[in-house]
Amino acid sequence: MRKVAIFAKKHDPRCQGVADDLINWLEERECQPLVEVHLASHIGYHQGTTAENIREQAELVVVLGGDGTLISVARLFSGREVPIVGVNLGSLGFLTEVTVEELYPVLELCLKGHPHVSERMMLEVSVRREGREIEKHHVLNDIVINKGALARIIDLETKVNGHPLTTYRADGLIISTPTGSTGYSLSAGGPIIHPQMSCIVITPICPHTLTNRPIVVSDASNVSITVASSYDEKVYLTLDGQVGFELMEKDSVDVRAALKTTALVMSRSRDYYEVLRTKLKWGGQ
Repeated sequence: MRKVAIFAKKHDPRCQGVADDLINWLEERECQPLVEVHLASHIGYHQGTTAENIREQAELVVVLGGDGTLISVARLFSGREVPIVGVNLGSLGFLTEVTVEELYPVLELCLKGHPHVSERMMLEVSVRREGREIEKHHVLNDIVINKGALARIIDLETKVNGHPLTTYRADGLIISTPTGSTGYSLSAGGPIIHPQMSCIVITPICPHTLTNRPIVVSDASNVSITVASSYDEKVYLTLDGQVGFELMEKDSVDVRAALKTTALVMSRSRDYYEVLRTKLKWGGQ
């Protein structure tokens, strides 16, 4: 691995400093840093590269920042399965669990071809309007269908593999991967799923019928949601909490497991359960 991409929260001085040191470290080892063009301009690096070119060339990716930054990079590299090292410069993240102190030992192993990788399932999401596909995306965490600011609920007709599940009368619906189960889905009462499992979690948001509970289905499932009625309320589809657009009544959203996964490089000094205990403050006083 000689072409190493660097992405970061470009306005964060801490990320800028680590990125600058990382470029020097890579060049000393005759590696080619591929620095995203906006980050390059902030740190004064003269060889900025577009995200599209980085996607085509990178053999390893380093993300400096939090889970949100890593999720956006994971979508960029969907389909390529390039190892991604998530470095958290603040508190420990569910995805960015490598600390700055661990960064260079982890990179040494990666450059030698021995990364400690966790393969994470992604979702393929397509939106159909009047029988025509108008959007298609991949997400690492979740997709959310929810209403606008008014208090009215929406009706979301949901099927699994063509079989009716229910019509959720709710504020919205979350479809998440195991990785995304500790995000919005967890806040809405969904289960925690180990990230290396392969399944899809369906979690209603404030359902009108209290017996509508979260359900976990096989990764071979095709989940289809149709906006059956919005009562003139605006309805939105949000991807990984970062990209979104408005849905119209009768639009359908089809969700299935993507063919490719995201390869996250993990720390060898802690396991997933330690991350859970730390982030969720289990056992704390």
